[in-house]
Amino acid sequence: MASIPVEESPPSAPEPRPLIYRQRLSTRIWHWVNALAVIVMLMSGLMIFNAHPMLYWGQHGANHDWAWFAIGAGHVRIGSLVLPTFGLLGVKEGMGFPLAFPSWMTIPSHYDLAGAREWHFALAWLLVAPGLIYWAWSFANGHVRHDLAPSRHELRPASLWRDIKDHARLRFHGGEEARRYNPLQKLSYLAVLFVLLPLLVLTGLTMSPQIDAAWPWLLGLFGGRPSARSIHFICAMLIGIFIVIHILMVLLAGPVNGLRSMITGWYRLPPEREEEA
Repeated sequence: MASIPVEESPPSAPEPRPLIYRQRLSTRIWHWVNALAVIVMLMSGLMIFNAHPMLYWGQHGANHDWAWFAIGAGHVRIGSLVLPTFGLLGVKEGMGFPLAFPSWMTIPSHYDLAGAREWHFALAWLLVAPGLIYWAWSFANGHVRHDLAPSRHELRPASLWRDIKDHARLRFHGGEEARRYNPLQKLSYLAVLFVLLPLLVLTGLTMSPQIDAAWPWLLGLFGGRPSARSIHFICAMLIGIFIVIHILMVLLAGPVNGLRSMITGWYRLPPEREEEA
């Protein structure tokens, strides 16, 4: 007797992944204000650096003093190590001298030290004032304690090493793990918020003769204006590297989901990742 075919039911559609409220309003506002301020300050700072593309340690630093870092025509020197720049840095652009950073990296886009300083100082207020408000609000609403402070387990070497390997292999957290920042995110955000940005502000103030007259302890803290300028430049470059890596990670992890969370606060949990055998 012929068997009667059994009609198979169509596969059920997968349940939509849940939306969670991941980014607080204070975080979202500060993120975009800070992004504007930091990018403009970085670009105007590169133009300011073009006026004297050398860095020194100690109380003194001028053309004839030994510079631990310098950008010249087609090369970068770090101590005694000289590296070629392959036409990216130290290039003449119609000027009588090579510019350390090309015009497409700077604000203004032509050599203008006075204009760059105006941009830099104007945006500094947009960095400092909202930053102080965000600091106070983040401690008050528990954002630092609940969202940014890593747990003791997350600080274990094995946990950090696992997170480093996951990032290197572009294996991003999914499911319930994605409700929280991963350990590397927490540590990098804390470093930017409470180390690099404060150092940028304090070393920037140290380079001002008026501030030094009012707060001479800043000169002693950083060992002089040349040292403060070096620390200022190093912190700025580290923040620039952080921005590049941050944007790259957002693009790789899902730009629509990431941008939505930083605009509306709502984040759709990605699927659980498959564990390696």
